[in-house]
Amino acid sequence: MPAKSQAQQMAAGAALAARRGEQKASDLDGAAKSMYDSMSEEELEAMASTSQKGKPEHDSRS
Repeated sequence: MPAKSQAQQMAAGAALAARRGEQKASDLDGAAKSMYDSMSEEELEAMASTSQKGKPEHDSRS
């Protein structure tokens, strides 16, 4: 599942880093913490590897 915004892609990258042990999971908050808790490493990898080019900074859909 590709990221829909730059913020979502960056949060997935932070969650992926924590999942891999490159960052403390306790340092995560907000969307990154939620992603860390609910997504597999493969799902995070797919979302984090999405290009930011052409993506809005934030997804305006609710």
